[in-house]
Amino acid sequence: MTEFLTAAVGFILAMLALGLVSILRGPGDADRMMAAQLIGTGGIATLLLLGTVANLPAAIDVALTLALLATFASIAFVKKGLSSLEADGSASTETT
Repeated sequence: MTEFLTAAVGFILAMLALGLVSILRGPGDADRMMAAQLIGTGGIATLLLLGTVANLPAAIDVALTLALLATFASIAFVKKGLSSLEADGSASTETT
């Protein structure tokens, strides 16, 4: 089972490398943010798998902390986008 989890970590790290290419070449800010979220998710998965394989509870704690921080990063990105839309005057103010 350890070999399988180690192989899964290798696969995830390979996918993270491809995600880095997407961040560097992304056409827009939203695409880059989605790629950064993908890298964060892959990093969390890697830490969880390594924590399980090596029996390191601290790695699992770090992974869960990163998951919480990634949520706040997404919220901050969306709020920044909404505030820039409101500043441009292109936000819809319809109420039903």
